[in-house]
Amino acid sequence: MTQQGAVLQGYNNELVKCIEDLCMQKEELNKQIQQAEEEKNKLQHEIHVLSEQLECVCENLMQKVASRNELDKILAETEAAYMKILDSSRTLLHVLKKEVGSLRHSPDLKTN
Repeated sequence: MTQQGAVLQGYNNELVKCIEDLCMQKEELNKQIQQAEEEKNKLQHEIHVLSEQLECVCENLMQKVASRNELDKILAETEAAYMKILDSSRTLLHVLKKEVGSLRHSPDLKTN
């Protein structure tokens, strides 16, 4: 009977050792889970911050593009008006030269 008790005690010791090993594995796994959860939370926070920054940049970009488009429109209108002024100036100069030329040939302006 003593021998059976010793065998049973051996089994018990092995069982206790296995249970202790499993508990240590569980503790290690719990640490890894906690670290993974902390990393996940950190990344989610960074994603949130970056999403807000992206939204601000996108809004700012849309405003700048709208401003540029408005400036393009104003510039095109201004250039068109300036071209009309140049064309009118050229026409006026041509008419003035023609009038001055015909005045020079007028007998009333000739000096003797």
